[in-house]
Amino acid sequence: MNIKILALTVYLFFTQVNHGQNLDIMQLPYEQIPEYPSDFTSGNVVSRFIDGLGYRYYWATEGLTEKDLKHAPSEEGRTMLQTLQHIYGLSQGIVNAPQNLPNIRNTNQPELPFEELRKQTLLNFKKASELLSGKSAEDLATYKVIFQSGDNKREFPYWNMINGQISDAIYHVGQVVSFRRSSGNPMNPKVSVFIGKTGK
Repeated sequence: MNIKILALTVYLFFTQVNHGQNLDIMQLPYEQIPEYPSDFTSGNVVSRFIDGLGYRYYWATEGLTEKDLKHAPSEEGRTMLQTLQHIYGLSQGIVNAPQNLPNIRNTNQPELPFEELRKQTLLNFKKASELLSGKSAEDLATYKVIFQSGDNKREFPYWNMINGQISDAIYHVGQVVSFRRSSGNPMNPKVSVFIGKTGK
């Protein structure tokens, strides 16, 4: 009887461990780019841009070391970690816009550890993509890029999101790829941003 209880306990333990690992895998989207939609609605096009950004970010940040995170191109330049923190801020704006939520400047926000920063950035990209998927041009016209500081609020059309935060994030992910190459830890050479899959 005791052996059966022990066996059941061991089974449940490893089931929970595996379940936790599966959750971790599920929480990190963009190991590969999702299948493309069946039509070119306005929302699908922007969603695909964000998916491409998510895939690039996933592999640009995969396997970064403490040395990489401290690397900066010059004494005046941002470190890799500071660049990733900036991309995270951009990802918050990207996910806020299709919900018409304001971007509120918060200088007291605690700094996230790298792994959490990476996860939350990827989850923001994924949620934004899902919010935009299938949306029409008329839907996008209702979305606003909102900045709020105290009682002051500024609103911009969604056009500014495309040439603003989305394009800016792609630009900075390219910097991350360059930084890690300079610090001696280049990105996986089997990453194919055109195909959206990474070779083994």
